[in-house]
Amino acid sequence: MRSVTYTTAEGREQILDALVLAADEIALALAELSEAYEHLDEQTAERLEEALFAPVQTAYGRAKRTHAEFAQRSELPARTFAMPGQVAPSTAAKQLIERALEALTRADLGLAGLQDSMLPVEVGDAELRSGLAEVRELAERVRPQARELVRTLGR
Repeated sequence: MRSVTYTTAEGREQILDALVLAADEIALALAELSEAYEHLDEQTAERLEEALFAPVQTAYGRAKRTHAEFAQRSELPARTFAMPGQVAPSTAAKQLIERALEALTRADLGLAGLQDSMLPVEVGDAELRSGLAEVRELAERVRPQARELVRTLGR
């Protein structure tokens, strides 16, 4: 019986670790989008903020909340999320947006791998699965918006 408890605790730790990695990638995407904002004219910057930054910020908050709530329900310590420092400098908003999309893709792939592992079903709960799905859905909605914005830059 003791090994099952250990395995469950280990599985929960793996879930929390995966959530931290995904949240860190989403935070990097936020930093890239913030920098891109500074390189755009006012109208385009507002489009970026509404179509990209706001949903990514919501995904980041949801990932952190999912982590904290699952840690609490599992009686495990919540982790601290570190905001990334400076992003690699670029004078091109297009490049910054593309790098943000790459970070979101890495976050999504990590969460997809977590979902595919069945750990959220075996040692998680409905709230965890819902939170993971919501984060992925928010990230997915940003992709076409970002591609459209990048396509229109420089016109």
